[in-house]
Amino acid sequence: MITHNDDVDWDRWPVADYLAENYRDLHPADAAVIAHHSAFYRRLAPRSLGCSVEFGAGPNLYPLILASAASRRIDAVEAGAGNVAYLERQILDEPDASWLPFHALCRRLNPGLPATLAGALAQVNVVHADVRALPPGGYDLASMHFVAEGATEDRAEFADFCRAFVRCVVPGGYLVAAFMENMPTYRVGPASRWPGCPVNPDIVREVFTPLTRELSVTRIDADPTLPDYGDTGMVLLEGRTR
Repeated sequence: MITHNDDVDWDRWPVADYLAENYRDLHPADAAVIAHHSAFYRRLAPRSLGCSVEFGAGPNLYPLILASAASRRIDAVEAGAGNVAYLERQILDEPDASWLPFHALCRRLNPGLPATLAGALAQVNVVHADVRALPPGGYDLASMHFVAEGATEDRAEFADFCRAFVRCVVPGGYLVAAFMENMPTYRVGPASRWPGCPVNPDIVREVFTPLTRELSVTRIDADPTLPDYGDTGMVLLEGRTR
């Protein structure tokens, strides 16, 4: 039986296990994503965008850090209660020290970022909501990391998530994203099972070409320092909405 997004209790997402497995250290794959995205963001004037969105933010802070140079406000939209609570603690209290190397790399590659991690997160507004309910054209830029292919096992629903991602941006607005390549259904921590929809650069390009212009799709190889979830690397995207 195929698992769809609404079949999953996202409030049970194992935040601590996920962070421990993926983000307690800065892995080469994430450094490569940050380098790719920093080149994209450097083309945007500092604070030139009124509002950006992190589409399905999860507990990952580095996409929010990356957006902080170009955006005067960043909405981190997330459905899972545990992820929302973690994001709120990071922004309202003190961010975990494990994110400091991520901020340092982001700022080294884009000096327009705020000088401190707390400063980069000061523009972030956490929104507890389903990304599929975002109104059309509400943002100047949308960023998405490991969401559409990790929300469902259904290729058609993956494409629906991607279309919702594009739809929430104004015409001519900016898109930047990363996908796990060929990600199967996988486990986080000792037991929890989560959906995966295997995609590759050709599938990503097929979905986004009718919706975008100036589309660029590239990939990076699997990172042996990360857990083996069964993926074969990452697919990176940038472009503008039609």
